[in-house]
Parts: sequence; structure tokens; C-alpha cells
Amino acid sequence: MKPKNKNLISHEEFKELNYGKRGTKKRDELEAGSDNFLIGVMLQQARLEKGLTQEQLAEKVGTTKSYISKIENNIKEVRISTLQKIVELGLGGQLQLLIKL
Repeated sequence: MKPKNKNLISHEEFKELNYGKRGTKKRDELEAGSDNFLIGVMLQQARLEKGLTQEQLAEKVGTTKSYISKIENNIKEVRISTLQKIVELGLGGQLQLLIKL
């Protein structure tokens, strides 16, 4: 059995060391940014799984290719109502949200 590398830390430990505990301003900004990034990645993966281009998805939803691109590339934040429209009308899926306390 290999000994554990004592220099390795978990992702959560890294965030706490470099950005502080949850609830601090710096950490909250990091978490908000990573959530927006994740939404863009998930949207892009779903679009590709459906075999749609950004332009085709935009047409189905009634928006522009540029707007879809900006969401997927973490340039623009998307409102929940707009995300729901993209997921339901554009991708034929269902948006599910979770609140963790």
C-alpha cells in the first residue's frame, strides 16, 4: 500500500485556506462564480447531447446565439426564469433546483 502524500489537500481545504470559510466575502464571490461556470458547462453539455448548435437552441428559445454563447462561456449570468425556458423549451428537459441548509 502506498503511503499518502501529506502535501495533498482536498478541494474544500484548498478553498478554505485560500478564500476563507463559507460566509466570508471572498469565499462567497468564489462560490458564486463557480456556480455560474457550472451552469454554463451543464448547459453546453446538454445542448451537445441533444445535437443542437448554439444558434438552433437560441431559435427554439427566442434569443440569440450570442446570448447562449455568453452563458456557456461564463460571460453572462442567466436568470432562473430564462434558464428554465432554455432547459424546457430549448432542450425538452426539466430544471430542478435544490436548496441546502
